[in-house]
Formats: sequence, structure tokens, C-alpha cells
Amino acid sequence: MDFPSSLPPSLFTTGPLGLSDVPDVSFMCSWRDALTLPESLPQGSENTAPHVAKGLLWEPDTPGPLPLLPPGADPWDPGVTAQDLLFRGGYQFRRQPQAVLDVTEQLSRFLWDHGDIAFAPLGKLMLENFKLEGARSRSKKKTVVSVKRLLQDLGGHQPWGCPWAYLSHRQRRFSILGGPILSTSVASLLGELLHEELALRWEQLLLDDACTGGALAWVPGRTPGAGQLVYPAGGALDRLYFQKVNLTPGSEPRVLGDPGHIRLRGPVRQVVTRTVQGEALLAVRSDYHCALWKVSKQGQPAPLQVLQVEKGATGISLSPHLPGELAICSRSGAICLWTPQDGLQQIYKDPETLVFRDPSPWRWADFTAHPRVLTVGDRTGVKMVDTQGPQGCGLLLFRGGAEASCQKGERVLLTQYLGECGPECLHPTLHLICTQFSLYLVDERLPLVPLLKWNHGLPSAPLLARLLPPPRTGLPRPLLLAGQGGELQLLHIAGEGASTPRLAGPPQSLPSRSDSLSAFPPLEPKSQWRLQERLTAPAIGLAAAIPPSANTPVLSLFQLSAAGDVFHQGLHLQADPGPDSSAPTASWTPQATASCSRWLKALLEVPPAPPVWAAPTFSHRRLLGCFEPQKAEGKAPEGLRTAMAKGRLLQLRDLGLLPTEERAPAPEPGPEDELSERLEAAWEGQAAAWWERRRGSSLGPGKQPKRHKRRTQLSNTFSSLSGRLDLSDAASPPPSPERTLPAARPQPPVTPPSQESTQELWARAVPSERQQTLRDYMAELPLRGDAPGGASVPSSQTSSVRATPSRQRAAVRSGSQPHCKKPRMGF
Repeated sequence: MDFPSSLPPSLFTTGPLGLSDVPDVSFMCSWRDALTLPESLPQGSENTAPHVAKGLLWEPDTPGPLPLLPPGADPWDPGVTAQDLLFRGGYQFRRQPQAVLDVTEQLSRFLWDHGDIAFAPLGKLMLENFKLEGARSRSKKKTVVSVKRLLQDLGGHQPWGCPWAYLSHRQRRFSILGGPILSTSVASLLGELLHEELALRWEQLLLDDACTGGALAWVPGRTPGAGQLVYPAGGALDRLYFQKVNLTPGSEPRVLGDPGHIRLRGPVRQVVTRTVQGEALLAVRSDYHCALWKVSKQGQPAPLQVLQVEKGATGISLSPHLPGELAICSRSGAICLWTPQDGLQQIYKDPETLVFRDPSPWRWADFTAHPRVLTVGDRTGVKMVDTQGPQGCGLLLFRGGAEASCQKGERVLLTQYLGECGPECLHPTLHLICTQFSLYLVDERLPLVPLLKWNHGLPSAPLLARLLPPPRTGLPRPLLLAGQGGELQLLHIAGEGASTPRLAGPPQSLPSRSDSLSAFPPLEPKSQWRLQERLTAPAIGLAAAIPPSANTPVLSLFQLSAAGDVFHQGLHLQADPGPDSSAPTASWTPQATASCSRWLKALLEVPPAPPVWAAPTFSHRRLLGCFEPQKAEGKAPEGLRTAMAKGRLLQLRDLGLLPTEERAPAPEPGPEDELSERLEAAWEGQAAAWWERRRGSSLGPGKQPKRHKRRTQLSNTFSSLSGRLDLSDAASPPPSPERTLPAARPQPPVTPPSQESTQELWARAVPSERQQTLRDYMAELPLRGDAPGGASVPSSQTSSVRATPSRQRAAVRSGSQPHCKKPRMGF
């Protein structure tokens, strides 16, 4: 490599790093005490830096990015939010607000939802106090609890402030028996584990470094402007898709056909692509696996190697020097290098951080200008490691401290090698280092002191960065920086050859996915909240391409969200705008709004993800256990809408649960089936006419009934009269003769006038010695006073009689079977 002539050559060493006889000057606070960085040369010099437009500006075509592909068929679960983990109350004595994790509520939810996991180890300890079978036990021991009854009580219990909550005697006994064991074992063991899990979840909410580097890549095709997007999708991001796209300047990208996909064993966290010596390679990182593919000219991937990382992989990178060389980082602090010739070899391992102690297990590795030297990074700094030297040798390239004027608590989030071979590339020794506050450009030849520092001001952690080729000869190179929340910054870096890297023009903020909300049609609140949640999903991928254009350069920008949605936005370059000229404001086109409407329609058809946790509700199994479940999927929503439109209560006939118009088929009476004929007449409200027909057919003109049939006729009279009772209240059946007859004996009842006409119908066929007994019995029956004898039963009574035929049969049996010892009474 070539070094600037103004640098003292004695500061650079030969051989493996850290093994030279030259004195180590890394203890110095700054390289400014030893050398002076080269400044830009005057205009007359041979190595003059190219002229850079000060007002370089990329103008977006639309106010926000547009969806490129339809949403996936799997529902997306946003996961745990900060409101789910924080304590809702507050401490009054705290002067400053502080986030407090609510361990109590989370523990109660865990015990309620995963009781089999929480209490399974305690089952053997309390087995002698539990009875597992459902039959009733005759044991009088108060220390034995029925598990079946206890679970039924707990199924309808509302523990969180429900006014109808109650404690049964089984629950009290269970609390007394299990209190000493549950309070010590569950609270001590599960409490500590749950607190660790909550702390880990809270750290992930603040910074989720799983998708560092990005899971979206652009693989160039055989022709300029053609290529394919490689991205994960699906509910678990476990399917890797290959979508062919054709980029045309001045128009939207054109999607070619359906994407092909590969099913993986875990979620895809990072996708890296690089073309070395005309060979396109694709590397994919999951939580515990890494894979490498070779992409042909036709865009077909061919697998080369799959590696398993037991401790979990945190980063991968492809070598710009040798095709197929892959660097893998592990959470254990190990850095491995895989090549097709030598296989997998470990080149570095250190479980401790480089500069100071930090609990994060995140590690990162990338290549440098030398093929055998790699950079190893953690939250505290970046170190250059020689793969051919002894273990542990290296030199710090960057550390969070006074050399880089870092702030308190500043941590390294991303490192990326920016050097590439090309006629208009930056110097091959430059590296990009991003923290939560600033962006640094560091040169391998000048460690510890950055050549450029810029406070990016992103509200979320910058985990994605892409350096693009210059859009035109003589223009600086665009650098895209994306935060985890979807914010975008566009910078221009200039400085080729021996000139110092610098920013060309002010940084530019680009629209995010949340700015596209105005392009969608208005929705109801629930659907609107779902759309906003989808648009504000975390960003996990960033890709860009500059298709060849004869006129104005065009930049195609692609974004991937955690929900698996791919968005696109086009930008055109506006070079050298005047100080007084105002840039045109982008607006939504009819094609853009139509595309958003189609995407929204497909999104609303996807079923929402089931909730992670829901409050327990009352158990209706005891009330509805006797009813068989009926399918009313289609009628239930329609009936609900009809009832709401008419402003009335929802009834059973609206849901299609009970037939309202079609009557139940009556049993076909046989020639000798007297009971069926009488019930059929009672259902139709013609009990009196049936009795007249029956009496006329049995007696005949001028005949008297025989003595041995009087008991049967008397019992039929009682049962036929029960068909004319008011049975609208099904919960209160009519009293039986056993209860009313003794009460009627002390004094003769007064027969109401409305019942005299009813009694005259049967008094003609009843002997005179038994008419008084029948009048006593009829006086105690709950007949309506205003119902005439020959009137038909109302429709409400008819439905009640039809719904309770078993009670009518019971009334017939109670009236036909004798209960007293005296046969002459007929009861």
C-alpha cells in the first residue's frame, strides 16, 4: 500500500502487528502530538482533489416509500413492548423518574399461563395431599384436595380486582397446604430467573443487535439495472426469498414473477453479498447457523457450506480479496475464518472486551486492506488482528475514550470496511465506525484518532450502513445510514487518493416508512392502529442500487421491516441548486395511492396475530355444558350487524341457534297411540275438541261408561287438562296432586266463575260421587282466570309446551299412576 509522503515512515512497522522493535506510541493521548494530517493540496497541484458540488441534493419522487411487494400471509407479532414490562405505579419518594420492571405482574402471568411448567416439579412433594381421580372420595381427611374440583374453581376465578371474585373452601385449603411450599420455592427460583429474563428483554427493547448489518441484499444481474433482492419473510423470518427486479430510470421498479424461497431452520438475521473476481457470493447468518451460497449468472443459488455455531453467531462478513472466504463471530468471543481450501479455523478468541468491562457478548469482524489482517470489534473498541501471527497479537484501531472525544456511555454499534478496488474509490484503508451518538472514519495507518467525526443525531441506534458507488464521474460517494426505528440519513464522502476524507455538503434526512401513512385511505381506529403498527416496525434491512442513466442519476432505495415488508423509494439527483431556488415538493400520484390501497387490502385480509397474554375470563362450562356446540359461523356476524342496525337486542334467532319459523315435526300417531294423539292436539291448541271426540267415540249415544274404565278416564282427564296450563314459565312446573290434595281437604275451595264453564265439559262424564274430588283438585291448579274452556293455547304457551315435552309426560305419569292406598280415590 502507498502511504502519504508527509507521514514519518518510522511510525509504521513491518511484520506481524505488536511484534516490532519500534516503540509503541499507542499510549499517547493523540496522534496530533506526533504528526500532522495531510491537508487538501492547492488547485495547481497534480494531486488536486476533484471539485465537489456544495449543494448536492437527492430529491425523493414521493413523500414516502411505497410498498414494493404484497404483505406475507403470516400474521406479524410485534412482541413485547415497554408498557408490558414496566411497573405501572410510581414511587413517590423518587425525585427523578426511573424505569422499574414489574416482576410481580410478570410472575403472576407466568404462573397463570404456564402453570404446568411452574408447578410440575412440586407435584411429587404435594402428591399425598391431592386426589387426582374425579370420583367423589369418602375420606374425611381435611388435608386432601380434589384436583378436578380445584381446577374448576380456578377456571372461573378472577384474581385481578374482579368484584365477583370469591374463594371457595377448596381454594382456601389449597392455599393453606401449598402456601409454605409455593411461597418459598416458586418465588425464590422463578423470581430470579424471571428477573434475568425481564432485564434481557428490556435491553433488547433499548437495543436489539440481532439484525446488525442488515438482512436485505441486492445481487446484481447480468444486465445493468437487473438484479434480485434477497430478504427473509414469514412469521418467523425463516424463509429466504429471491425476488427478481428490473430497475428502469424514471419509473418504478418492475417485479418479475414470483419469488423463489429456501426454508431455513431459524430466523434470518443478516444477509451479505459480494462479487469477487466475477463470482457472486451470498452469506446468511441465523442465530445458530451460517450458510454460504454461490449465485450463478442466471440468479440461481447453489449452497457451498453450512456451519453451526453453538454459542450463537453475532456477525458474518465476506472477504473482498479471496472468493468464498467468510469471517464468523460468536458470542463466546471467538472469531473463525472459513475458506473452501482450509475449512474452518479459529483465529482469535477473547471472552473479555478490549478496552473496559462491558457485559454485552456482541462481537463483530471485518476485513482490511491486507488479506490476512482482520478487524475485531466489541462495544468498547476495534482491534486489528493478524491471522498469520501468534494468538493475541494486534493493535487497537479505535477505542471509546479521549482519543476520539467519546461521550460518557458511548458504545460501538457497527464497524464496516469501506475500501474497495476501483478507479474512483476511497482509500483502501478506511473503516466506518458507528456509535449511538456519532459516526467515525478511521484509517488503518493512523489508529486511535479518527479522520472524521460527525454527530448523526438519529433517534435510534444506527445498525445499517451502505456505501454506494459515485452516481457520476467526479461526484462523491453516497453513504446511507439507517437507524433501528427506520430513520434514514444520506451523506456524501469525498477524498480519493492522498486527500483527507471529508463530507461533501450537508447530510440529508430521507423520508421513513411512517411518512407514507398519508397515502393510505382513512380507516376505522382498529385497522388504522394496525396499519401504523406495521409502518413503524423496526428496520432490519437496507439496500440501494444506482441504475445506469444517461441524464439525471437515479437512486433506488429498498427497506425491509421486521414484519417482512419491502418498501421502495426512488430519488433523483439535483446537482448545484442555486441559493434562491426552491426544491419542488413531492406529492402522491394516483399510481402511488392505488398501490398503497392494494397493499392495504391484502394486509387487512391477513388474520391478526393472537395475543401473547389475555386476562382470564369467567368460565361458562357449568352453565353451557349440557348444550351441544352448534356451528353458526356465517349467521353470527350477519345477525349481529342486523341487530345493531335496527337498534334492538341480539336474540337467539339472529345467531341461528334455535329454529324460529319451522316447527319441530310432531310424532306420527299410531292406531293405538292415545298419548301421541293427545299431545298433538295439545300442541295445536285443540285439547278440548280432542276430549269431545274421545268421549264421543268411547261412550257412544246413550251409553254409560263401564265401572272398570273410570280410573283410566279420570287420569286422562287430569293429563288432558295439564295441556291447557300456562307453561310460559318453564322454570316453575305446576304442582303435583300429592302436594295440593292434602291442602284441599280441610275446606272446600270456591271455584272461580271462569272455571265453571271448563268444568262443565267433563262433569257430565264423571260420576256424582267423584265430582267434588275433581273440583277440589281443579281449584288448586294454576289456571288462568280469564281463559275460557274452549280457548286455544297462546303461541307462547305452545312453544313452551313444545320445548318441554318431558314435563308433560311426567305430568301424565303423575296423574295416571296411583299414589294412595285407597283404590276408590283413583290417585
